[in-house]
Amino acid sequence: MKRIFPVINAVIAISFGLIVLLGYFITSVPALTGFRALLLQWSVLLAGMAVLVGVGNLFSVHMQKITQKKPGALYSMVLLVFFLITFVIVLVVNYAPAVAGFPGLIDFQNILLNGIMVPVEVSLMALLTVTLLYSTVRLLRWRIDLKTILFLATALLVLISTGPLTAQLPLMSNLGGFIQILSTGGARGILIGVALGTLTTGLRILFGADRPYGGK
Repeated sequence: MKRIFPVINAVIAISFGLIVLLGYFITSVPALTGFRALLLQWSVLLAGMAVLVGVGNLFSVHMQKITQKKPGALYSMVLLVFFLITFVIVLVVNYAPAVAGFPGLIDFQNILLNGIMVPVEVSLMALLTVTLLYSTVRLLRWRIDLKTILFLATALLVLISTGPLTAQLPLMSNLGGFIQILSTGGARGILIGVALGTLTTGLRILFGADRPYGGK
């Protein structure tokens, strides 16, 4: 039985993968396209349930930390309080028709999203930028090569070209546009690499070379 179940799982995964893939290319068969859409809907539902299970696990872990008074229980309490507040407000605003008479809830939702989440995300990105720059400067103490110097010079140019000097010096504005072109090209290259990697992984799963659904 230990050998049969992996083979059955591989056959099911490859069959469904081929059905979904063929449904995008063969549009003249209504049954195939309809079954492909049904499989995609099932996958969306399963992904949503996985998110709910993850949220439930997060809630239970932090509740256990609070009840057992472990280190960091205060942070867990703050997380759960704001999680419940945000969940209830977003649920009421989006699914309760009578909320139109309580515009304060909508304003509070905007405060939660634009006044807390966005500043926190911006602060984390700024901290990441400074950390990378500081790590590069420390790296120069141990290894000096062309890649390290190029990364440090690029980081400094990005920081200078996006700072307050950009509006005062035309040269900085032109430099900012050039840096934007380079960063856009790099981001697109990363996205193309991710797409090719995803395609390769999908093909390996379709051919049965990789079996992530087997639990190994």
